[in-house]
Amino acid sequence: MDLDAFFVSVACLENSALRGKPVIIGGSGDRGVVSACSYEARAFGVHSAMPVKLARRLCPDALFVRGDHDRYSYYSNIVTEIIEESVPLYEKSSIDEFYLDLTGMDRFYGCYAWATALRQRITKETGLPISFGLSPNKTVSKVATGEAKPNGQLRVDQGTEKGFLAPLSISKIPMVGEKTYRLLRSMGVEHIRTLQEMPVQLMERVLGDNGIVIWKKANGIDPSPVEPYTERKSISTEMTFEQDTIDVHRLRNLIVGMTEKLAFQLRAEDKVTSCVTVKIRYSNFDTHTTQSRISYTACDHTLIARAKELFDKLYNRRLLIRLIGVRFSHLVGGGYQINLFEDSEETIRLYQAMDKLRNRFGEGAVRRAAGLNRRGMR
Repeated sequence: MDLDAFFVSVACLENSALRGKPVIIGGSGDRGVVSACSYEARAFGVHSAMPVKLARRLCPDALFVRGDHDRYSYYSNIVTEIIEESVPLYEKSSIDEFYLDLTGMDRFYGCYAWATALRQRITKETGLPISFGLSPNKTVSKVATGEAKPNGQLRVDQGTEKGFLAPLSISKIPMVGEKTYRLLRSMGVEHIRTLQEMPVQLMERVLGDNGIVIWKKANGIDPSPVEPYTERKSISTEMTFEQDTIDVHRLRNLIVGMTEKLAFQLRAEDKVTSCVTVKIRYSNFDTHTTQSRISYTACDHTLIARAKELFDKLYNRRLLIRLIGVRFSHLVGGGYQINLFEDSEETIRLYQAMDKLRNRFGEGAVRRAAGLNRRGMR
């Protein structure tokens, strides 16, 4: 199940005058980028991550709306609660996308009828359009959901997966990004049917292990299970000093470095967080923590600012400190790696370049200068 044009739908829900019009979510300045857009705007060639300046040229009559992370998180949580009380097993793969395991439901009520009723309930109780694809596995269900949009539903029965996928573009296959798409097109592959007919050994020679996975997906083969969703997942890091310290400037710099490290880990794992926690242990072993809920993000400067704010709030005893730590919790999967609503195109490219360097040369290849002071720790 996938909420249709989620950010735009939320904006239209709170301002009915936007319905049926070309709406672009993003900064109003020409240096910003498009975070999301309505189907009416997409008809002009506008898409997410496009520079606002270009989007304005393509669709001069578009209505620009600033993003609101808090409202998106609020409505996402409402939908999650409805699904959680209705489904025995589900996976929240992003802020607006869910996988539901309905195994066995066909014996009693019927999976398609049940999913239809759930979709109608979500739309009725939230006012948000949502689509779903029903099939024997996650890959085909995801593709079917895309084909069912906007605000529709589609069923692919057992044994019909290959026939359903065959006429579609290879770009519809999860894992086929821009580079892989260009490579396959250079080989003369345009439709999934061609991939289905290719020997798996050829795909392995061209794309390695990923080639095997893509070939299986093209043939409707995906044994991956629906992973039970829980908001209690977290990542954290702590630092214990060789000698207890009261150097506040150094401590704040360490908070910066730790937060930056965790933020990169979030983006590397394609996750976002909505809760930041800072921990302090004093020389007498008294341990204190404080946390703050935030809108879903994996953006360095947003998380660093909140972590420093929490540290300043927590450290008020002026005693020697033995240990400090930072933790991100309430994690969900998602590609919202940077704040598309506030950042310029240059900022986005900077983040992408930094992460590319880290992926190639190691996590410590590029860091903020403020986070480099790590002497005297074990």
